[in-house]
Amino acid sequence: MARLVIAIMAVVMIVTLLLPARSEEVGKVGVDWFGNDIVIEAITDPKVQGVTCHVSYFDRSVIDRLKKGNWFEDPSNSSISCRQTGPIVIGDIELDREGEEVFSQNISLIWKHQVVNRIYDKENDTLVYLSHSRQVQDGSAKMAISTVPLYGQKVEWVQGKPE
Repeated sequence: MARLVIAIMAVVMIVTLLLPARSEEVGKVGVDWFGNDIVIEAITDPKVQGVTCHVSYFDRSVIDRLKKGNWFEDPSNSSISCRQTGPIVIGDIELDREGEEVFSQNISLIWKHQVVNRIYDKENDTLVYLSHSRQVQDGSAKMAISTVPLYGQKVEWVQGKPE
């Protein structure tokens, strides 16, 4: 019976690690009479259980789009805050300096994306999350970072902690 429970837990963990990051809208604040909003979403990292990032971004209304003539995209501004929200279990994550993309969503009709990347800072034993926009040209310098320190925490590394 114990082996069956362990096998089921392992399958659930593997399936969870293979799923893309999910986002769930947790808040929406109106900022003006034109219907523009700031949206707040909770994002779970598909390869790091126990960490939740909250990302906020500007959602332009139809009235604002018509008024300004830029119909097909939202601003690149975003903010991010990541915290430990449960026991941390780290799967097979990228360990190079570029890290890996854990979340992406369109903020224009075609070319512009809001992206969250995760980078492991081995020297400081910290997960770094970077929120930014990605565009085909004219990349934006607007970005935000948040960190989740692992030092002193009980962290399970599925592949073993990197040396």
